[in-house]
Amino acid sequence: MSTRSVSVGNLVIGGNNPVRVESMLKTPLENLEGCANELHGLAEAGCEMVRVAFPDPSKAEALGILLSQAEIPLMADIHFDPDLAVLSLKAGVPAIRINPGNMGSPERLAEILRLAADRQAVIRIGANSGSLSGPQLAETGNDRAMALVRAVEEQLQFLMKHRFENIILSAKSTSIPETIRANALLSERYPYPLHIGITEAGPDLRGVVKNSVGIGILLNQGIGDTIRVSVTGPSVKEVETGYSILNALEIRRRGFDLISCPTCGRRRIDVQALVQRILPSLVSLPDGFSVAVMGCEVNGPREAAHADLGISGSPNGFILFSKGEVIATAGADNLEEVLKSVLDRIGPESN
Repeated sequence: MSTRSVSVGNLVIGGNNPVRVESMLKTPLENLEGCANELHGLAEAGCEMVRVAFPDPSKAEALGILLSQAEIPLMADIHFDPDLAVLSLKAGVPAIRINPGNMGSPERLAEILRLAADRQAVIRIGANSGSLSGPQLAETGNDRAMALVRAVEEQLQFLMKHRFENIILSAKSTSIPETIRANALLSERYPYPLHIGITEAGPDLRGVVKNSVGIGILLNQGIGDTIRVSVTGPSVKEVETGYSILNALEIRRRGFDLISCPTCGRRRIDVQALVQRILPSLVSLPDGFSVAVMGCEVNGPREAAHADLGISGSPNGFILFSKGEVIATAGADNLEEVLKSVLDRIGPESN
């Protein structure tokens, strides 16, 4: 992780702080009620910062209203117009995302940096594979990962020249190898927090897999301070996927950990149906509590011996176990009752 940290409102990013999970509003600012509802849903899902597109000055009032309602910090996403950067900072956003190279004259950029410094706002700069220029690619011999790094460094020079260091860096590509290499190079060269993700990753399973592989590899190498899962779908799913990645890597825990076997010819129960059956009983479990659902007594207490609570099929119904020890049995008609009794007994001690 980075050696420096920045504060976006009361959220600290980088250094020894937890890897943060963020998203972006998919509702246009003109639909203020929709934005507020989406923002609330994201906060409920555990999102810690939200980027919001700020495309023209007519949306300044809406941005201000949304800021006053926000439960979590907002980052204004600015393109091409320095006036928008100034307006968003004056509205009170604690962070903006800009490309310093398209913020007009050096004088306008200096104005933005002074205003951000006065308000202790964070500026995120970065490069996207879709916006690499011909000269950047030519200078790097069409090495797209290196061109991403070069694009970030060109922007960073603007800020460092003005001694502005409240910075988050970002380099994203639709290519996982390009993204990994670019961020590895940036992590080696600079101490600033890194925002990581795979851009335009796609919908549904395709998007989840692409994000999980790319973000997971980087995080496992100690690279990345804040993540955004990019999928074509509801923003809440981005946050849920982000936490699933962090849970899988044992970096952060949110919610309980559900383990289930893929099933085989030994199975005595329909594992998929059992998972759905018991989920309502598990909603209040503490973060990090592990639950295993296994198809038979072979995969039950033995292969899931580490689980805080396990349920497996048996010749007579179900076996419930904890840390490899059988603690209860249940039939098809009283599983929920037995499960509640077991959770009441072992739940608080296992967190």
